[in-house]
Amino acid sequence: MSDYSIKIENLGKKYIIGHETQAGYKTLRDAIVEGMKSYAGFIFRPFSDRSADAGSEEFWALKDINIEIKSGDRIGIIGRNGAGKSTLLKILSRITEPTKGDIWINGRVASLLEVGTGFHPELTGRENIFLNGAVLGMGKAEIKRKFDEIVAFSEVEKFLDTPVKRYSSGMYVRLAFAVAAHLEPEILVVDEVLAVGDAAFQKKCLGKMEEVGKEGRTVLFVSHNMGAITRLCEKVALLGEGSLIKFGSANDVVDDYLKSGVGSSAVRKWPEISKAPGNEVAALISIAAIGGNGETSGSVEINKSVIIQMEYLVKKPD
Repeated sequence: MSDYSIKIENLGKKYIIGHETQAGYKTLRDAIVEGMKSYAGFIFRPFSDRSADAGSEEFWALKDINIEIKSGDRIGIIGRNGAGKSTLLKILSRITEPTKGDIWINGRVASLLEVGTGFHPELTGRENIFLNGAVLGMGKAEIKRKFDEIVAFSEVEKFLDTPVKRYSSGMYVRLAFAVAAHLEPEILVVDEVLAVGDAAFQKKCLGKMEEVGKEGRTVLFVSHNMGAITRLCEKVALLGEGSLIKFGSANDVVDDYLKSGVGSSAVRKWPEISKAPGNEVAALISIAAIGGNGETSGSVEINKSVIIQMEYLVKKPD
């Protein structure tokens, strides 16, 4: 029997992007006009291929992803915005279907992808805990056994019988993470949503995810915080424009990502003084980050030295 937790082969996800203006609702006139356009198209072009709308185009959010993750692995997924990270997690969480490819998943998946998903807003925190446990296939007795741990971790005991629609985003995320992590799924999927919490809560979450991995369960973690990624994850998958660029040890992949300067600029200049930040006394002309090697760098690792070099113009010297 294979020891993989997740196996992905030739995975692709395609979206159709429409270029027509999308309204929040359609009026009767809109519906009539669209119907007339369709009818006219059928009359004048009865044998043409209308499967591809001239007002739309294909966009591949994921392209030919191949990856195998073993049980107990803690995997980080990184990349710039739009790389396909969240799309991949949504497919693994069965929120959306892939366009092509195959996925094998061994075990239950608990996901924490974004604030506002996973809980019923009209139900209380207590009711949502039992609802999520039932969705994961757990019995009432099993959920009760974990109930006190969930409440203690989330720190929302005073609001447990309040509908979650009244929760702040921080309270919501604390409870959602506590439920996902403590109900013992075989696979825990966590997106950048943890950025909503404060530093102390983020530290507690990272500790819990590390504990989950040591128990032999799988963790998938998406974050732009490279310090958190290298602390928690043993391996990292780097995505770029929907493709898997690199998959390997966390330190190696993160180092390559930071050195590439993806999505960042080492130097920012304002050639026009009138548009430069400042006031009537001085204006900032340029700013640069210089790493320990003396070269400009668009990214700086945690616990590494950095020099911030600024050039400014004094308009009114003393």
